[in-house]
Amino acid sequence: MAGYKEPGFNDRVAAAATARAKALELLKGKTPLDPAVQAERAAKAAEREAAQAEKRKAALAEREAKREAMIAKKQAEAEAAAAVAAQPAVTEAERKAARDARYAARKARKK
Repeated sequence: MAGYKEPGFNDRVAAAATARAKALELLKGKTPLDPAVQAERAAKAAEREAAQAEKRKAALAEREAKREAMIAKKQAEAEAAAAVAAQPAVTEAERKAARDARYAARKARKK
């Protein structure tokens, strides 16, 4: 009884060559596409590319608007910080006088 014979390298190369030849014959046998079908496919591809270009432009405009809004927000924050810094600092004596006035007002209400 003969056992299973493993195909050798040459057998595998020959099998691949015959498979390649069959695939080429199948491709040669196909008829070319109708020009109308080709034109339709090209038109659809052009529409798809145009739509993608519009999406990219819209996304770019949105990113630019967000960037400008962020810059405006940072400028507003910087202006607010500058306004706070420009206010005169309250001295310790002024704080003490305000605290004493609140204390006196509270004492006056309790009487």
